[in-house]
Amino acid sequence: MNMNVSRVVEGFEPVVRAFERNFQDGLELGAGFAAWLNGELVVDVQGGWADRQQTRPWDGSILCPVYSTTKPISALVVALMVERRLLDYDLPVCAYWPEFGVAGKELLTVADVLSHQGGLAGFREPIDPSLWLDPISLSERLATLAPFGGGARGSAYHPLTWGYLAGELVRRVDGRTLGRVLREDICRPLGIDFWIGTPEAEHHRCCEMVKPKAPAQFAALTDEVRAAFLQPWSAPNRGASEWREAEIPSANGHGTAAATALLYSAFAQRGRIGSVRLFSEAVWTELTRERVFGPDRVLPGQVSFAAGVMRNTSGLYGPNRETLCHSGWGGSGGLGDPVTGLSAAYIMNRQGADLLEDPRRRRLIDALYDCL
Repeated sequence: MNMNVSRVVEGFEPVVRAFERNFQDGLELGAGFAAWLNGELVVDVQGGWADRQQTRPWDGSILCPVYSTTKPISALVVALMVERRLLDYDLPVCAYWPEFGVAGKELLTVADVLSHQGGLAGFREPIDPSLWLDPISLSERLATLAPFGGGARGSAYHPLTWGYLAGELVRRVDGRTLGRVLREDICRPLGIDFWIGTPEAEHHRCCEMVKPKAPAQFAALTDEVRAAFLQPWSAPNRGASEWREAEIPSANGHGTAAATALLYSAFAQRGRIGSVRLFSEAVWTELTRERVFGPDRVLPGQVSFAAGVMRNTSGLYGPNRETLCHSGWGGSGGLGDPVTGLSAAYIMNRQGADLLEDPRRRRLIDALYDCL
């Protein structure tokens, strides 16, 4: 097996061994895992191959799409807008986006839509799938929709539409796209190799993805599940250059494991990345407090959502319920634990079928916490 240990602090060697076991068990093609503890990189390991033909070794330069693991990173940009007093979580979306305030959505707040309570998980009627690659036009269509269930409360996970709602809010109040704010105000100044809207010049570093061999399992095939996941128009063609370059703040962030984990350290360090404070403790509290808990109408099981990030009530991301986390399609995931100051991210190109859990990621996170 091709393996590269870029960094392992003494005491964290069991994480590297767990990473290697995933390959020995035949579970991986290529993958990376990284963890930061109180601002220090303690683990950064990569292995396997970035392409199906196994000609490109996976090293620390490989960019991997992390799918919905992108959402909490986008939520950091929204929090930056709140810090700058351009947005308020508790005000209606239509205060910033007047066209949104129709068809029963007049009272939906910014926090409602960020916590998947907007009832806009997908499109009931057909759309051209290429519309997903045109965020402004797609957002205009979203603004006209009536919510599923007449705006019934409780969460119904928005796998793709979440990013267009968050992105349009940022664009309305800042004038820049969410991906551009992330790049110009966070990633470039801090040297973080993560992109929402990956420029063509970086595409040679992107890995090839191997899709799951089995379909995802849902608790029930509701209208929201069908609209969000199962219709021919539920998603764009993923993997092409146009998809990488488009800004989809819910689903097409590309980064290294170390970069993804460093961005999640803003959750572990209560609004800071290293010594740099992105937003105040008060904004961190509003970003991360529970907005909804209970059975989700799209995802299987009970979930807890804050304003764009999951809370670890199910225990998938270590022992602490206060941990902020998110899973991405196929198995990627990130966590930021404010109890321990730990953040971590797992990325890979052989996708599994589970929507929330992934045994490879669980093995790594368990090994990581055993080292503390």
